Order: sequence, then structure tokens, then C-alpha cells
Amino acid sequence: MKQLFLRSRSLRRFFSSPSSRRCAEENGSAAARRNSVEHEPEAKPVRKPTWRCFSYEEMHRATNGFHQDNLVGRGGYAEVYRGELDDGRVIAVKRLTRAVTDEQKEKDFLTELGTVGHVSHPNVTAFLGCCIDKDLHLIFEFSSLGSVSSNLHNANSSPMAWKLRYKTAVGTARGLHYLHKGCQRRIIHRDIKSSNILLSANFEPQISDFGLAKWLPSEWTHRAVAPIEGTFGCLAPEYFTHGIVDEKTDVFAFGVFILEIISGRKPVDGSHKSLLSWARPYLNDGTIQLLIDTRLGEDYDIDQLKRLTFIASLCIRANATWRPSMAEVLNLIEGGDMSSERWKMPEEEKEQEFWDLDDLDDCGTPTSSSSSMGS
Repeated sequence: MKQLFLRSRSLRRFFSSPSSRRCAEENGSAAARRNSVEHEPEAKPVRKPTWRCFSYEEMHRATNGFHQDNLVGRGGYAEVYRGELDDGRVIAVKRLTRAVTDEQKEKDFLTELGTVGHVSHPNVTAFLGCCIDKDLHLIFEFSSLGSVSSNLHNANSSPMAWKLRYKTAVGTARGLHYLHKGCQRRIIHRDIKSSNILLSANFEPQISDFGLAKWLPSEWTHRAVAPIEGTFGCLAPEYFTHGIVDEKTDVFAFGVFILEIISGRKPVDGSHKSLLSWARPYLNDGTIQLLIDTRLGEDYDIDQLKRLTFIASLCIRANATWRPSMAEVLNLIEGGDMSSERWKMPEEEKEQEFWDLDDLDDCGTPTSSSSSMGS
């Protein structure tokens, strides 16, 4: 405890300097850069961050002493509490929990801070600030409507409407495109899935939980990471087998996400049957209407279904080279040309089968960072 106190005191000095927020953001970015490359060219000028440092007293009052009744999510890296600030704003307080050492915990904290501290997009969860007193906390806007997963798989509520499912796919595509191309440095999320896509009050999808996110330097085509972490059933083949990470890692997971939205099925069901193994035959023979969540009946748009299934079939290709970028996905989802010739693969590529996901008992399941920031 003494060591943690000393390290926290040094963090407090760091954050209390005159240029605290700017330095914190740059330091977080630097931590991420050191984790990837020693000498990276200067990026775009850093915009002034809009977040601030909260006191522990504020967090304690907001969460009623981190009461268990306010615990709304727990993942491999953190636990999340619902809270309400003195001004009435409802927040999600993410408290980092998993780390071998206090030093590693601080490194993880600064790395995630360096990611979320400068991200600003309607389809990414809004970051409000942090708290470094007594523990390490990240504070976000609270999503009262919960995650896409909780809305999609809640057996006690009416099925998620097709219009909302399509809106979720479009918004998530925009958010991912922003992370890959619109940020100062390329961000690979590494854990895109329905429980990490939250819904705002007006049902706008927002990408959350950057606990596994990685920077990708501009001059690098990819990077190799270890250990393999994420959610089984959503992991791209090259990442699962070799630890290779780039934008196409997220593209693959987005393809699985689309199939989950369409079908209402989880990436891996209770019988260890993968969504990909179930969906591929219907995608291959064109019987895409058999993919639709049966709870929807005929209440869906067939043209939108054709577009989403076409995109999904491209995103889940085993060879990353033949997957689209998120810029191309966004173009397709917003009405771009779905010419089969444009996306045709060589015959030898078509013959390559995706590895068998059905027997998960023989595989080690990677760790997920998921810790929902919604209700």
C-alpha cells in the first residue's frame, strides 16, 4: 500500500501541474507510443482536451461510496459504477482493477487515457475525465439505454426493431472509421462486440471500452501483440493465430457484429456453436433471409438486409488482404456500389476455409476487457 501511495502521489503532482490536462494527454499518448515504437514522426497538433480531473470525494459521493447497487459492469480489466455528479449529470466510473504491479496498472491507465483523452466523435463514448486519488478511475457519460447486447438479447423485452439495428450498424461503422482514420493516430480497438457498443438516449451507437486498444504508428502496416486478448468468436484469424493487429482486426469483428445484429444470435452460443459457422452457408448460397432474427418476422427492409449481409461477407473473409477498410465499409453501408466483380477473390482464396470454431473446448479462450458503461 505504501508503494501505491507513493506512486499515486507522484501522479497527483503530475496532474496538478499548470498544463496538467495537456501533459496528461501527451503522456498517455507517449506511453502508447513507447509500447509500439521508439521514434514516431510528429502527429497532428494536439487539440485542447475537454476533460478534467475529478477528486475522489466527488467520485465517492457520485457512486454512494462505490456501492454494489451501483456496480453495472465488470470485465477482465475494470469494474464500472453508475454515478451522479453534484450537477445532476449521470456518469460511468471505470475503476481499473487488473494489473500484476502498481506500475503496470499506472501504465495501463495512462495508455488508455492517451487513447480516450483526445477521441471525440458522436459514435464514441464521451470521456469526461479521470480521478487518481486512492485508485485509478476513468469517467465517461453514462449510457442509460445500456449496450446493444443487452437490448438485442433481452428475452424479457420486445425484439430490437430492424430500424434501430440498421442505425446501430451505420453508426458503429462511422465510429470505427473515425478511430482508424479521423484520429491523430490510428487506433485499433481490438474488442469490437455488441456489449462494447452502447446506446445513447437517442439510440445513437457509441463505441466504448478501450482497455485493449492499441496505437498503430503511421509507418507500420501492422504490429504483433501478446497475449492474445479479446472475445472468442470475434477474433480475426491472423490475430487469433499469430497476434497480428491492424485495422482489419476491427473490420473482421465488425462483420461478426453485423451478423449478430441481423440474426439476434451471440458470436458463440451456449452449445459452443459459432455464429460464423452457422451463418456462412446462408451467405455462400444467397439464402440471406434465413439469417434474420425470427422474432422480427417480416418486419425488416430487404434492401438493407442485402447490403448488410454483403458487407458482413466481405468483413469476415479469412485473408485480411481481401477484407475492406472501414472507409470502404462506410461507403458501402451508405449506398455504395455492391458490384460482385469489385470484390471478387481469386478461386484459390475462396477454397481456403476458416478454422473450425465449433469445438471451443480445445481452445484457450482469450481474456476480454469488457466492462459495460451502460445500464
